[in-house]
Amino acid sequence: MEETESNGGNDLAPVAAEQLLIEALGAPAPAKTVDTELKAVLEALVYVTDEPLSSEQIASALGQPKDLVERLLAELLAEYDKPEHGVTIRQIAGGYQMGTKPEHHDAVRNFVKNLKPPMRLSMAALETLAVVAYKQPITAPEIMEIRGVQGAGVLKTLLDRRLVAAAGRKNVIGRPILYRTTKDFLVQFGLKDLGELPTLKEFEEIRRLAISDDVAVATEEQPPEEQPRQDVAEDVLSPPAEE
Repeated sequence: MEETESNGGNDLAPVAAEQLLIEALGAPAPAKTVDTELKAVLEALVYVTDEPLSSEQIASALGQPKDLVERLLAELLAEYDKPEHGVTIRQIAGGYQMGTKPEHHDAVRNFVKNLKPPMRLSMAALETLAVVAYKQPITAPEIMEIRGVQGAGVLKTLLDRRLVAAAGRKNVIGRPILYRTTKDFLVQFGLKDLGELPTLKEFEEIRRLAISDDVAVATEEQPPEEQPRQDVAEDVLSPPAEE
């Protein structure tokens, strides 16, 4: 009995030593971990795209073998086919696309009907909102001075949509109302706080893309003077003038 126990202990010693050696040499990650990471990437790609993605497109974009991509996609299809998932990945028109399961369509349709329509702002409204966000608290005359145009109607739109709110009055002649952004503003733009506002360079890039792609479509008719100024971004983010 004693001899058997002694041999058992000796048999375990090489295994423990081998494990320590592998850890010390920094052995490569198991293939299972690599597959798991790649499968997560595939899931994200299928989720964010509107059009069906073919395995050839995905494999080419990721620089991965097509057979590996197809195998992992098949695993994803099997996973999302389980009843505990409300969405599924389907093969459509030679590609892969994520969508809700047919059995949940009625519930999803009823829910969507009760949602508010997506908020769309004109370029003038976005410009005014940027002025308020970077200069707050700020008065309407100060906003108009920075933009170089009259914008009372645009400011009212922002107030109605609760992206901007009154924040008291400025202690100067006439005591004009001060305006600031709201919690709804942070929610709408996915910001933790105002410290996450983009820098001047990022702001200019966002503005350029918005103009070129025509993302911001006007929701109200704009008089000619409401067209955005080309140099407004510099005015918005420039240091405040000393009073």
